[in-house]
Amino acid sequence: MAVVDLGAGGKKGRGKKRKAKRRVSVRIDMTPMVDVVMLLITFFMLATVFNTPQTMEINIPPEETKVEVAESNLLTLRVNANGDIFWNMGMEKPKLIEFKSLRPLLIESLKNNSKLITLVKVARETKYEKMVDIMDELNLASITRFSLAPFSQYDKEVIPKVG
Repeated sequence: MAVVDLGAGGKKGRGKKRKAKRRVSVRIDMTPMVDVVMLLITFFMLATVFNTPQTMEINIPPEETKVEVAESNLLTLRVNANGDIFWNMGMEKPKLIEFKSLRPLLIESLKNNSKLITLVKVARETKYEKMVDIMDELNLASITRFSLAPFSQYDKEVIPKVG
């Protein structure tokens, strides 16, 4: 709401025959605008859905723990520094696989072997995003038993032989 004040007008001094100019002053009442702003702030605070951080729980066993796993139940996924994915069952030779073909392979492997345990080895130079993508694929394929292991010197030697 605004108010226009036209002033008193009239003569200001004696003997002057000149007309005095009228000054127009405008005063804007800010109270309604503050009320509207506060209502908008309240609305957005109550209507906003706050994002909860997405986390993944990883249980790490003590270092001394040794688990015996049959080779026929072990699927190994290796990711080299370039982000290439290699897989093998047991002691077979590793084979190169594209990322888009990984989920069907995981689903088929789990269907064939209900005791499947997946071992994921990611090279230190690989982007962290690649490891998270592989873990997401494991989750989407309903594989709940998997393990993360360090990328060893043996893995570095085996992968170039695949070519």
